[in-house]
Amino acid sequence: MTRGRFISVEGGEGVGKTTQIIALADAIRNAGFEVIITREPGGTPGAETIRQLLLGGSDERWLPRAEALLFAAARSDHVERLIEPALEKGKWVISDRFIDSSRAYQGTGSGLSDADIMALHAIGSRGLLPDRTLVLRLDPIEAGRRADLRDQGQADRIQSRDPSFHAEVDIAFVGFAENDARVRLVDASGDAATVTARLLAEIDDLLVRP
Repeated sequence: MTRGRFISVEGGEGVGKTTQIIALADAIRNAGFEVIITREPGGTPGAETIRQLLLGGSDERWLPRAEALLFAAARSDHVERLIEPALEKGKWVISDRFIDSSRAYQGTGSGLSDADIMALHAIGSRGLLPDRTLVLRLDPIEAGRRADLRDQGQADRIQSRDPSFHAEVDIAFVGFAENDARVRLVDASGDAATVTARLLAEIDDLLVRP
């Protein structure tokens, strides 16, 4: 059986990941593939429990190293129990965030290096990387407006961090794309269908059956 494909969708707050992941999955299904949508942190019962610990409470709830370890633990369970089994069965997996979010968010101003975070990933998830990582980018003002509408004053402890933090996260994603062909930057402006078409153009080569 041909191994499935693994796609991660990344980006800052308010860029429209949820909408686009659903549309992307529908398009891939229409191409004849079975698709599973999942998210990080989360995706399995154990990882969802860790998600509640990570995203609830104040920003000071976890120090950087503890936060990075919790994300790595959640991802380890997610990979072993859901992602790898699905890929082995030939299914496509689309994850709302994966390791590059840890690199961008936990590596921003935390004192942890990219090598530190990737070392945790090597141990916890055997270094699994997506076949393609799609990073949605949007003007910060528009992204902030969308995030405010989405959150309705209920932003989690990471979403509610200072705008300067989120600006650094965006810069980190750009850096990943500049240094790794796996990572593609996608303009998230315009209507939803246009953005979906841009995403599909970035995975067109993966949709070709062997």
